[in-house]
Amino acid sequence: MKQVPSCEYFPTEAIRTNILGAENIVRAISENDFPVETVVGVSTDKACKPVNVMGMTKAIQEKVFISANVLQPKTRFICVRYGNVLASRGSVIPLFHEQIKNGGPLTITTKDMTRFLLPLNRAVDTIFNALERAKSGETFVPRVAATNMVTLAKALIGDRKIEIRFTGIRPGEKIDEIMISDEEAPRAYASGEYYAIQPMLPELVQSEMGGVLSKEYSSGDELMNLEETTRYLKEHNLLVEQNLVEDGEFLR
Repeated sequence: MKQVPSCEYFPTEAIRTNILGAENIVRAISENDFPVETVVGVSTDKACKPVNVMGMTKAIQEKVFISANVLQPKTRFICVRYGNVLASRGSVIPLFHEQIKNGGPLTITTKDMTRFLLPLNRAVDTIFNALERAKSGETFVPRVAATNMVTLAKALIGDRKIEIRFTGIRPGEKIDEIMISDEEAPRAYASGEYYAIQPMLPELVQSEMGGVLSKEYSSGDELMNLEETTRYLKEHNLLVEQNLVEDGEFLR
């Protein structure tokens, strides 16, 4: 379960899916005589310093997979962690497109909200890079651009006369996305276009690399301005006019 409000209203379902589901995978490998070379747990920024049910359950999911390296050493268990994928189901860009189509207003929870802008291909590449390079128990995090949600809205609105309306933070929502915490920063090292977080369990640490970050890695650290955000959206075919089709409808 990957949507924050759904997990807040149905925490038991989040536990069953995100935690017990991961445990089922580990147990299935241990109870059956078939080789599994690698398991990749796909986590979320919400698992870092979690304040909501989704983040808490995904944080424990990470722990289940990482500790499985000790219990099942013949299988490599690794994780990837990233934020919202651009234009994915339930994300803000399809919502903004729909609101612009209907003449507005564009709804934003708070003016301080920031988010990483992760294209789908980078999310997929993160998994492939982890498969290729991650050591047992490591978590791979992509280094990507970030922007303020008001800036994102203005980039999509362009010259249109559309109102931006603030609605208040939703249950369990964070102001910034944090992908590496202060506590994890000393265990993080650079691996190409990614950060690799070494496991906390000493039995799994395979090198003394780390310390590339002096503090947490947050979407609020370095924000693109309006021009940069507009150019970024255009590069990924996400401006409203790029999503029009002949009959005037929007591509979902």
